[in-house]
Amino acid sequence: QVQLVESGGGLVQAGDSLRLSCAASELTFSTYTMGWFRQAPGKERGFVAAINWNGFSTYYADSVKGRFTISRDNTKNTVYLQMNSLKPEDTAVYYCAADGSTPQRMAVLTPLDYWGQGTQVTVSS
Repeated sequence: QVQLVESGGGLVQAGDSLRLSCAASELTFSTYTMGWFRQAPGKERGFVAAINWNGFSTYYADSVKGRFTISRDNTKNTVYLQMNSLKPEDTAVYYCAADGSTPQRMAVLTPLDYWGQGTQVTVSS
């Protein structure tokens, strides 16, 4: 069965950087749009970033544009989220997702095909 496994979360200070990874298995990875979402305590899950199958098209939430970068390595079946200049409001559980849509549609389309279990990111002030 398809598995998406996130890693790289942790506790950092404001202004620090983190890189999240999401490794996919049992998935034809190179044919899927991959995305990152996040859910803070007491809030709904929200879109962060997405990247199309070949990495040539990306899409970001306004709140992370210029600070976060999504990338993928199809040879490793892995998608990454480089997070720089982290803020306390970035604190959330970060989820990886895979879907057959485009990055723009992934931002608003639910349900998505596959989800990971999430990794906690905590940013202290």
